[in-house]
Amino acid sequence: MMHRALSPSAAAARIVTAPRSLISSTSKIVALQQPSRAFGSALTKTQVPGIEPTRTPGTVYGGRNTVTLIPGDGVGQELISSVKFIFKAVNAPIEWEQFDISGHVDKDEGLLRQAMDSIRRNRVALKGILYTPIERSGHRSFNVFLRKDLDIYASLSWIQNMPDAEWETRHKDVNLCIIRENTEGEYAGLEHMPVPGVVESMKVVSRAKTERIAKFAFDFALKNDRKKVTCIHKANIMKQGDGLFLNVCREMAKVYESAGIQFDDMIVDNAAMQLASRPQQFDVILCGNLYGNILSNVGSALIGGPGLVPGVNVGREYVVFEPGCRHVGQEIMGSNRANPVAMILCSVNLLRHLGLEDQASRISAALGKVIREGRVLTPDLGGKSTTTDFTLAIMENL
Repeated sequence: MMHRALSPSAAAARIVTAPRSLISSTSKIVALQQPSRAFGSALTKTQVPGIEPTRTPGTVYGGRNTVTLIPGDGVGQELISSVKFIFKAVNAPIEWEQFDISGHVDKDEGLLRQAMDSIRRNRVALKGILYTPIERSGHRSFNVFLRKDLDIYASLSWIQNMPDAEWETRHKDVNLCIIRENTEGEYAGLEHMPVPGVVESMKVVSRAKTERIAKFAFDFALKNDRKKVTCIHKANIMKQGDGLFLNVCREMAKVYESAGIQFDDMIVDNAAMQLASRPQQFDVILCGNLYGNILSNVGSALIGGPGLVPGVNVGREYVVFEPGCRHVGQEIMGSNRANPVAMILCSVNLLRHLGLEDQASRISAALGKVIREGRVLTPDLGGKSTTTDFTLAIMENL
């Protein structure tokens, strides 16, 4: 095979599962168990709309579910190693189809296409973040290309305080979800230079895709007993582009009004300030791609950093689980200091998506116990432990 297979020393999980269920009105995504909250649901399991329930399941051989795996750049290999060891410890029935792609290397675009073909077969993937160089003109983001080509249009990031965590945070009782449109906006990648020294960069907003992401966000709120959706925009300046986004969201809010879901909107610069000063007012945030990227990073700072934010990208047919804050972590690569919590939570969400409730619950409970005890924490959380120490602590509590 042209992609790079796992070596035995990687301790890959080679396992089996019941037939997978696609994300639908009955499928589940998880965050750590959370006490009661000001807005929405206190449920551990989160239902995510979007996937056609009648679609054919992905690749299953002999009862073994095959999952596409893209570790990513920076600390990606270290985080994925943590997941593999934990999956092996719980006998999680997953067969990895791994692609060691790097955004540093242009020639890896062919390998990326092979990985995307793998996702089309398997319909589910676990992914780290691929590096996007600033200095190379014409080099497109592999992350954006994958999401657009597979039409994985909805990105979700969970911003939640970890229950009974030992580290200090600026705010308590933070529990919100940021939903962003993945395929257009400023990330459309349409730039040109009409004359030397002048660059025009196009922002694309369409009614069809805005309706789709707005419906997704309101469905998400409805399925998870969340009470409010807030649309983030800059329609006071970008009156046509963001104006269209806002107006479509307002129209969609009227459809869900009878379900008791509140709706409001906020200009993006004010939203950043409000998120930093009073995050408890937010429940579901709905926005375009760039605004969601910025707010997810602001949100991560409220709860302890990007290593605590799980995420998922959802389309009609495919689901790609990846950390909600898209940091490569190049500066700590190879130091064994990366925080694996976000990636572990993504993997737990993946297991729940595949119907592997037992293994998912065991990992989630062990992770919660390690966090509550606070004896083994990575440096970003004020501890002195390594990624390996944290992984072993979870395995000891399974």
